[in-house]
Amino acid sequence: MESCTHVLQISGIKIRDKKRAVVQGIQKLGGEYIGGSVYQHASTHLIIPQVLSSEKFLAACAAGKWVVTPDYVLDSVKNGSWLSEGPYEVAISTDAPSAFYPARQWREKVSSGKLTGAFQGWRVLLMVQEPTRRAMFKRLLKAGHAKVYHFPPPSHASITHVMAKPVTENSKSYNAPCYPVNHIVQHLFGSNCVDMDFNETDNHPAEMKKASFADVDLAKLETELRDYVIKQEGQPRLRFLEFLGYHDPHRPQAQATEIDFSNIGSMIECGLFTEALDSIRSAVFPGLLPPVQYLISLLEYAQQGNATSVFVRNFRQVMSNLLTTNPPWLAPSTVKKYFTQVLQCPRCKTGLWPFLETAVSYCLSSEVTCHPLPGPALPTLIHFHSDLVAFFLRLFQGELHSVTSRDFVLLQGTGVSQASASGSLLYGTFWTVWERSTLLSRAVKQLSQLLVQAAVQDYTERDEKQKLHLADTLLELLSVLVEFWCQQHFKLNQNLMEKGLKDLAEHFAVMSQDVSPEVLAELVIRISSSRLKLVMADAIFRNLCCSNGFAVGDEALSLKKMVLSYLPALGCLAQSTSGARLRTGPTSHSCTSQETGCRTQSSLVNETSLEKENIPRGLNRVNAAGETLLHRACKRNQVETVLQILALPGTDVNVKDHAGWTPMHEACNHGSTACVEALLRHHPAPVLNNQVGGVSPLHDALLNGHMDIAKMLLEHTGSVLLQQTDRDGRTALDLVSATSQREELLHSAQVGDSAQRNKVVNEVLNLPLLEAGSSLLAHLIFSYQQERGLSCLMKASDKAQSLGYRLVRALVTHTFQKVTLACTDQRVVRLVEDAEMLLELGRGGYLGQVPQAVKECKGQNTLFLMEIMEDLKLRGEALAADL
Repeated sequence: MESCTHVLQISGIKIRDKKRAVVQGIQKLGGEYIGGSVYQHASTHLIIPQVLSSEKFLAACAAGKWVVTPDYVLDSVKNGSWLSEGPYEVAISTDAPSAFYPARQWREKVSSGKLTGAFQGWRVLLMVQEPTRRAMFKRLLKAGHAKVYHFPPPSHASITHVMAKPVTENSKSYNAPCYPVNHIVQHLFGSNCVDMDFNETDNHPAEMKKASFADVDLAKLETELRDYVIKQEGQPRLRFLEFLGYHDPHRPQAQATEIDFSNIGSMIECGLFTEALDSIRSAVFPGLLPPVQYLISLLEYAQQGNATSVFVRNFRQVMSNLLTTNPPWLAPSTVKKYFTQVLQCPRCKTGLWPFLETAVSYCLSSEVTCHPLPGPALPTLIHFHSDLVAFFLRLFQGELHSVTSRDFVLLQGTGVSQASASGSLLYGTFWTVWERSTLLSRAVKQLSQLLVQAAVQDYTERDEKQKLHLADTLLELLSVLVEFWCQQHFKLNQNLMEKGLKDLAEHFAVMSQDVSPEVLAELVIRISSSRLKLVMADAIFRNLCCSNGFAVGDEALSLKKMVLSYLPALGCLAQSTSGARLRTGPTSHSCTSQETGCRTQSSLVNETSLEKENIPRGLNRVNAAGETLLHRACKRNQVETVLQILALPGTDVNVKDHAGWTPMHEACNHGSTACVEALLRHHPAPVLNNQVGGVSPLHDALLNGHMDIAKMLLEHTGSVLLQQTDRDGRTALDLVSATSQREELLHSAQVGDSAQRNKVVNEVLNLPLLEAGSSLLAHLIFSYQQERGLSCLMKASDKAQSLGYRLVRALVTHTFQKVTLACTDQRVVRLVEDAEMLLELGRGGYLGQVPQAVKECKGQNTLFLMEIMEDLKLRGEALAADL
């Protein structure tokens, strides 16, 4: 069959889109594509854009394979079938009248049967000390059908060539010619290797690259990476270019000299609200604001439910014109004060946030409003409040635009001062003076709760063809808040900013844990801020995993964590038989007028529960160190108490004390074997890769000599725990000195790996949950790359001196620990780790982390996730091909 005659490898194509097109073309024509960075003997063709100093090219020449340009595949796709290879064979120009085809002479000899390979008959003693380079030269020689022996050779071997790196007296002591390894290139191409730039060193061309990598200045690289991270962090996530056309009220283009508003006041007194609104609509100009009391009266008239749809539409236009002609972010403080006075409940007058909260609550048919409003919810009044919410969003978007673009006005003698974010309406609405150091203020919490209600209501009441409406507006508003707050804090306190984002995301995930995963996944897709989307997708995905029995660590998010931890978690979601409930009612957790009754009823319920469940005394008490009863029971090996606590619904097995220690840490530290066993049997299972100061539960057990507990942990989880390092870079195996103990730990890890493999089931039992998890993880990976700047830093088309290329060179030359040894910024460490993960994915590593059930799932979101993983693999291959 034709598909068996075309097995292709690729080398040297740096442009990712072009490589993708070539791979897709191969598959379309029925050929087989083999990835990876090393030569594969099963290949029949090598695709390269020009002559390269690479292992794949030299091996393909030695084996007599076709070496052709990418146009061979692209033109064959246009033709609909494989074309003849001859016109596409790679050539180089020489001083001779005709071009030189490096692979042709050997290909013709092999195809005619004269040779089996360029090194036929060679029996080579390969004396290269470095293992990786020795393996590379061995593959190259074997591609040309040489017989390769390692030192020392067997007694019966008749050596014809000794290949050494370096050439020493010992390598010359055999009864065979001794050559440096560059003799391989000279044999393949003869004098033409001068034109091919292969004769500049005494070793293989790949060795030249290895040697040149040593010139990477790691200190300079760290500085440049830190600058790149800071620049990436400071880039605006949301842009609103439409605000560039808003008028400066102190540079009016068409301003009325003076307008008499007294007639409007008379209309309002006579109850002619529609006529008064029409008069105001025609009197809005830059620098001119209608009296506050008139707008307040019109607001109150509309809030009473008496307004018509025409009145609501005209009022929306008036407010929009006010914002366009008198934007508060370009105006003096008096204009901000004007908007503050207008944008509050005309009856309660308690400020901007209660007014906005009431507008949203009324749209949700909620009774939680600042004062009773006409009900049931009137369609006209719903549109009025919906317009108010949209106006608030527009106003806050303008202020964010002002802060982001630094589009401030400072004119002498006009009374206009440079805009201050601290005095903005946005700050005053969502943060009190005492709350500005935290993102999760009281108002932001309430907005998050309203967002959950809006998402559930829109999702359950919509038609299939409709999209979320109010939820979209609230999501956009939350994005604006997050970007505004982060813009103020990222330069001053990076840790504070990261903590604020994490607190908000985790609060939202916990508050929405009863909401359908499909609703949450759809919400994440619609988040416009990549920064907010990243933390929300991460928190919701972790909460989804935890509620379905798969615990993930709380270490910083990285590409490695997503591949090694989150991808396996999808298999757990696919096999989960439980499903999150879809909440359709209000999500408010507060009592209203019946607060006292609620307390009394709650007390009675608690007393009954104490009798029925036999809850241990002091369950909810926390001592000065923040330790719960579960912590204290694990320290004392009180297994009966531990079992009682674990049997209670809602028990958090990963609860932390003030220092960050979990009950599992305490049990491992104090040798409480029975408690460890009980914790491991709990569902969901405890997180075992939590670290405090670099100390994981496994490290804790070994540092205190509890080998039985260490083996128990490894048998439960597998060898993934052995990859963890403490702050000194030590793994668990480094903490034991006896060889027998290391062997015991390795054996326990193998038992754990085997147990994990036996859990793999190919059948998808919960497709909706898997699809929701795949959607979250797909957008998490995409947002992570966007936020960290991986796509820009690691472009395959980067020039040789680019930052991304030098980072990859450093990782090829040095270990990860050496590259990051002097790094004090953890963001830089994560960036280096991400680059290393991309390289490993390009080599085909870690792809086995994808559960078989996920690979075989045909769900739309899961297929999209698999495409993203394939894209990461191709990018990793492109990085390796650049070297």
